[in-house]
Amino acid sequence: MNINFIMLLFVNSIAYGSLLFLIASGFSLIFGLMKITNLTHAVFYMMGSYIGLTVVRATGSFTLACVAAAVIVPIIGLIVFKFFLFKLQGNQQAQVLLCLAFLFFFDDLLFVVFGGTPSRIPTPRLLAWSLPLFGMRFPVYRLFLIGVGAFIAAALFLIVEKTKIGCLVRSGVDDDEITTAMGVNIDRLFVLVYLAGTMLAAVGGVLGGVFIGMEPRMCFSIMPLALAVVIIGGLGNLQGAFFGSIIVGLLDTFGRAYLPDFAYFTLFFPMALVLAFKPNGLFSSGKAVEA
Repeated sequence: MNINFIMLLFVNSIAYGSLLFLIASGFSLIFGLMKITNLTHAVFYMMGSYIGLTVVRATGSFTLACVAAAVIVPIIGLIVFKFFLFKLQGNQQAQVLLCLAFLFFFDDLLFVVFGGTPSRIPTPRLLAWSLPLFGMRFPVYRLFLIGVGAFIAAALFLIVEKTKIGCLVRSGVDDDEITTAMGVNIDRLFVLVYLAGTMLAAVGGVLGGVFIGMEPRMCFSIMPLALAVVIIGGLGNLQGAFFGSIIVGLLDTFGRAYLPDFAYFTLFFPMALVLAFKPNGLFSSGKAVEA
């Protein structure tokens, strides 16, 4: 067993987990606050990837690609939320069916517009190099992903734990009825959280477009990973999203490396165990999530 190879897999797992965190953190908070199982979240990630690819091809700017995705995708997400999902609050079954409909609709639309050829966003010039790590050359971009994931995790933690709006979000997750009774405009809070979550998914799509590329029906492989993160980590909390992402990144990366024929088993069997023995997630506060 090559220890250098294991260490490289470990670093790669952390980079992958950082990318998953950008998707799962928004997904988890949206469900925790709004009780919306937003299955369109994965296609927002996919939209971000293709918007980023288009902007990079047109301008050559990776930064502009991130900005464009962070602006355009939340606008689309807001339209879906305000005109469709918001009208179905409290009807979770209808929400799931509607989200699935939008998932298929946007996926087919992206297929028609961009075609079925797998693509990849070019690595930004400043990060298109590698450095010696554990006896091998390791892409700097993956270390950059780890840094971005850590920065966003820290920023979200500070916002949620140390600011007034974060206090309101936590209050809304714990008890939305009491929060509303205290005079908080919970609908406005819903919109802010939804926009923030969608923006994270869109930026994650641009960053992931360099790391794992993009291909038709990609959202259907991303969505199970996001679900695995929030099931393992726990719904409605950033700690669960962060550590759940790292765990899923480790399970998926090592499973594909050492047990490629059982890669899905190594990922989803631990998820099944969590559901069986700690259904609220490994890092939940212990409060059951209401449907």
